Amino acid sequence: MPLVAPAAAGSATAAAVARGTTRLLHALGCATLRELRLPSGRRADIVALRGAGELWIVEIKSSIEDFRADHKWHDYRRHCDRLFFATAPEVPLAIFPEAAGLIVADRFGGQVLREAPEHRIAAATRRAMTLRFAQAAAHRLQILLDPAAPAGESGTDLFGQGPLERTTT
Repeated sequence: MPLVAPAAAGSATAAAVARGTTRLLHALGCATLRELRLPSGRRADIVALRGAGELWIVEIKSSIEDFRADHKWHDYRRHCDRLFFATAPEVPLAIFPEAAGLIVADRFGGQVLREAPEHRIAAATRRAMTLRFAQAAAHRLQILLDPAAPAGESGTDLFGQGPLERTTT
């Protein structure tokens, strides 16, 4: 029973941007999780944890329409030290606010075009986010190691809304 992970955001472009962005973040020394539910109930496209405990959130925008339709990114600031947008090379970069960092990526990799301003989160928020990150990573690893095991209460809602989906092979 392999795990069925959610798409990065719902389009092939968004999935390619997510893949390239996580490759970039790994090269920068970050551990990453995609589709992580935040304490606020929102779901971050990518959360990155740096060695010193710094938390980054990357919001993927695959088009002008995607950016204009979604204003929830302001809420992500409460849960990270740095906030980035990641987008595809064909999306006009002028639409993204200067108040966030900017990454351009395709399925092979990415590049930071603008560093994100730092806004350090409170120690209690950092602890809560770090624990959430660690628990989600451990649950996801356990599912990969033992896909036939029942998910139970601890295995629900790790990728976003609703229980984890499993398929039979």
